[in-house]
Amino acid sequence: MNINQLETLLTISKTMSFRKAGELLNLTQPAVSAQIKSLEDEFKTVLIDRNQPVTLTDRGQVFLDHAERILAIVEELKQKLSDLSQTPQGHIVLGTTSSIAIQILPRVLSYFQDQFPMIKTTIHSMPSSQVMTSVENGTVDIGITYLSERNPNVETSILYYDTYELVVSPEHPMSHLKHTTIESLKDIPMIMLSPDTLGRRFLDQIFRKLKLQPHIVMELSSSEEVKRMVEINLGAAVVSKLSIHNEVRLGTLKRIKVNELDMSHPVGVVYKSGRYINSAMQQFLSDLKGMPEDQFISSE
Repeated sequence: MNINQLETLLTISKTMSFRKAGELLNLTQPAVSAQIKSLEDEFKTVLIDRNQPVTLTDRGQVFLDHAERILAIVEELKQKLSDLSQTPQGHIVLGTTSSIAIQILPRVLSYFQDQFPMIKTTIHSMPSSQVMTSVENGTVDIGITYLSERNPNVETSILYYDTYELVVSPEHPMSHLKHTTIESLKDIPMIMLSPDTLGRRFLDQIFRKLKLQPHIVMELSSSEEVKRMVEINLGAAVVSKLSIHNEVRLGTLKRIKVNELDMSHPVGVVYKSGRYINSAMQQFLSDLKGMPEDQFISSE
């Protein structure tokens, strides 16, 4: 058995065709057939049902599961060996909320990519509560999110602290206020983050504790969407303080202080415990953890 045979089996499982697999691997169809026949002879079993479309047998599926793990180990080995002799390079998939992606990451990534142009980054925006899960299941390499709960399967490091604030449109009846109480929110239309976000969970806990029932007129999945609805005066909202700097500066949103919301929430970087950290991730994590807090929360 050799690595090429495993790669051929994997390609056949994806294309469901000996011919298409050969085209992708730059092999003739007889060569593809010979590799699979060699595997079947060595393990004394039939791995592929050659009827059209081509499919794996039950034994072939079991074999494929192990083949994928072997190929992943080989790829990790190649990366480790490469890391020993080359400057940081590779591909990092980041998972974070849309607000952090818009407000924080541009400053971080502009510096990082200037210093390490051989490292490619891909950003996936998602609700805050999904970032930890995506890191845990390997969908993303590194997450940046609110650290509201401990998870033994991920490593975390705090980068900075944020708070939540009440915002309204300049045309809103409350826009002249500098301060209000949490009780007053039950009487006004509220635009809320969706229930699967950490910001919404925080707010729900406060309302439950005070036995208040907010008047929710709209639920949206990101703070960016919420801010746009507040700007056109469809309701008030509670969003991240750091996410509203530009809107407050431009005068499209008004901040109102609410004592019950004045709590610090840690925002940090997360990555899966025990996974191999390649040179690209090592460099990114090192730079990220080494940045002073004002690098993230600066209003510049």
